[in-house]
Amino acid sequence: MTDPRQRFSGRVEKYARYRPGYPKAVLKLLEAECGLTEGSIVADVASGTGLLAKLFLENGNRVFGVEPNDEMRRAGERHLERHGAFASVAGTAEATTLDGGSVDFVVVGQAFHWFEPASTRAEFARILKPGGWVALLWNDPRRDATTFLAAYERLLQSYKTEEYKEFDLEGEVGAFFGVDGYGYRAFRHRQTFDLAGLEGRVLSSSYVPDRGELGYGAMIEELERIFIMHEEDGRVAIEYETQVYHGRLG
Repeated sequence: MTDPRQRFSGRVEKYARYRPGYPKAVLKLLEAECGLTEGSIVADVASGTGLLAKLFLENGNRVFGVEPNDEMRRAGERHLERHGAFASVAGTAEATTLDGGSVDFVVVGQAFHWFEPASTRAEFARILKPGGWVALLWNDPRRDATTFLAAYERLLQSYKTEEYKEFDLEGEVGAFFGVDGYGYRAFRHRQTFDLAGLEGRVLSSSYVPDRGELGYGAMIEELERIFIMHEEDGRVAIEYETQVYHGRLG
């Protein structure tokens, strides 16, 4: 299986352009339940191209983007360079390099399932200020919400080039937060694409064939057929459930 720290090398620009960001409802949740303010200092761990960091920067927060993949980190720096409150950091979840007790929030978007839980928990506890919070987020596609999404999911399963490791989300998250438990909320989120955008969205995934690889042509041909069958006014929609698990590390 591809090293998680390198799995999106070569697909960085497609990831930045075609992957979903996060809804502002996440900020409202963290404000109401965790005391997030504009003055809160945030560590976005496995920050990638900056999709989650952008949400907090636009809220006025200072954000450390911790990312081990050089290509992804440089893309995040380019896409967030206008935000003076963004600091790019070469580090991992298990060794962020941040100072102890330096952040109010640690947030993770679409990446916690790749971390080593025990050492990650110890590192997050180290860098958090007393009473600090952790928020783990996923944009989970609503795979059967529409006939288009069901067909799209079948395509991904048909052409995937590797199997994902099994991940017990509830069990792993529960063990990570421990006896103090965690809060959970989910929000609806969506993207719409024309055909070129849908192709970009598919190719932002690390587990499907890229241009020039075996199966690429057949996959794109099938994708175009699915698009033609389901488009309305030249676009299709990918629906998500943005899942947010938030708690303290007691």
